[in-house]
Amino acid sequence: MGHKPGVTENNAADLVRQTILDVPDFPKPGIVFKDLTPVFQSPPVMQAMVSAFVDRYKTMDVQGIVAIESRGFLLGAPMAMAMHLPLTLVRKKGKLPRATLQQAYALEYGEDILEIHADALKPGQKVVLVDDLLATGGTAAAAKSVIEKTGGEVLESAFIVELGFLNWREKLSGEVFSMVRYT
Repeated sequence: MGHKPGVTENNAADLVRQTILDVPDFPKPGIVFKDLTPVFQSPPVMQAMVSAFVDRYKTMDVQGIVAIESRGFLLGAPMAMAMHLPLTLVRKKGKLPRATLQQAYALEYGEDILEIHADALKPGQKVVLVDDLLATGGTAAAAKSVIEKTGGEVLESAFIVELGFLNWREKLSGEVFSMVRYT
């Protein structure tokens, strides 16, 4: 992926914000769903967004990108390619074929489990954890925990969109970056 000179984090954030669609009453009445699908469907917006994330991390000592299933893969893969870094996947239970480490986390109704290959990261390997949306922080906190079980170190958790009004800081600790914030 080519780098677009002159694209700043603020320019990219503005483009992304303008491209996100609000879908009222989805998945239930009273919720305004932030639909990122148009961001992924627009090559210029996608390229500006990825370039801004790459610019943010290119001067840090990042040794890998870890992406959360599934839309985190859409940001993590082009970032890893552009930065010439390995991409590690965090997936839901039962999706990875080799020995894994697991972390359970609470859902609104029930529980789920995230997994990472046990040999995916080296002890002390510094990574950026990426996903599309930060809501309550439960999934990201579980992903961070499973990364730490491998010995990896999360330098920062990065998101395209943050829903700050959902109080994610109660669950997710450490450095967090969000391109677009709704408060």
